[in-house]
Amino acid sequence: MKLATLGLLLISGIGMVVGAGVRAQVRSIDLPNDNAMAELKPGPRVEVARANCVACHSTDYIVRQPRSDAKRWEGEVKKMVSVYGAPISEADAKLIVEYLAAAYGPAPKNANKETRPSPSGNKTP
Repeated sequence: MKLATLGLLLISGIGMVVGAGVRAQVRSIDLPNDNAMAELKPGPRVEVARANCVACHSTDYIVRQPRSDAKRWEGEVKKMVSVYGAPISEADAKLIVEYLAAAYGPAPKNANKETRPSPSGNKTP
């Protein structure tokens, strides 16, 4: 009786292990595309940024950040690696910073200034 019970337990255990292995192989997740507003700006090294960054978060988290210089973007990339454990190589981190600083760097000083009439009627920036 004990031998039959042991055999049944052994067969059940093998079936559970094999069944678990089969289920693990068929699992997948299809993520939706980012919305159009969150598309990364085109530019050199955009593919490096996309490949490394979207593994952890959507591009919304990039395009909604305040425009920043390379030093600040470097700090953000370092934080992703050291605090959040992003698997980004040092070489790729440098390329990502270059892309972010170029695509999402500080706005030119004269950008977004509108002209409006002064009290005297002349337009002033």
